[in-house]
Amino acid sequence: MADTKDKGAELLRLHQDTKLLTVVNVWDVISAKAVAGVEGTAALATASHSIAASRGYEDGENIPVDEMIEECRRIVEATSLPVSADLEGGYGDPAGTILKAIHVGVVGANLEDQMRPVAEAAANVEAIMKVASEAGIDFVLNARTDAFVKAGDRDKGEVLADAVERGKAYLDAGAPVIFVPGVLDEQQVSTLVDAFGPQKLTLIGLPGIPPLARLEELGVARVSYGPMSQRVALTALQELVEAVHGGGGVPSTMRPLN
Repeated sequence: MADTKDKGAELLRLHQDTKLLTVVNVWDVISAKAVAGVEGTAALATASHSIAASRGYEDGENIPVDEMIEECRRIVEATSLPVSADLEGGYGDPAGTILKAIHVGVVGANLEDQMRPVAEAAANVEAIMKVASEAGIDFVLNARTDAFVKAGDRDKGEVLADAVERGKAYLDAGAPVIFVPGVLDEQQVSTLVDAFGPQKLTLIGLPGIPPLARLEELGVARVSYGPMSQRVALTALQELVEAVHGGGGVPSTMRPLN
């Protein structure tokens, strides 16, 4: 557990640093080793969608929680870097799921609010931070609000206000950072950083968001990439198949696996 405590402290430090933390998400041991092996990688984060897909499940808590935790364990054991896990909405038992993750060496997690009532979602955050504290871990809960993801045709100003309200509630409940996925513009990002404070907001690197350098200037803590890293990898695989079908072969840029 001492090693886990050190990794938790390091992951928290990386989020609190004014340098933007970027994490390209992984889904199994080989993807974890590939990402960890790239110079400049300071931490790893799993993608629940990608792990579920690699095991034949649809996204949305369809994978059994023990399968998800087992894959996280394998990833943790494959690297010396701190690992944050995407654990969706907590699989019916947010605090219990987080405790299982801590026991396999995970030191941070995404938890979706799935637009539950604010009080209920905040209570989940508080319960998670309590079990993490009892385990002696500086656990980096990346409390996610789905305000933008589930916005539909709601007024954009109302959606932003909802994200601010929810994020503040989760910070008050003990979450160190707030995850607001969506294609956010610079003004929306600035509003969220002003509301939460610097190094409290995390985003997903979707096409259309401000450049990473600008996000760092604005005080964003972290940018992750969710299932897009797996999609990029599978796109490269399909492109290889297309090249082979066309009479070609592997690209000269292929790298050896370590």
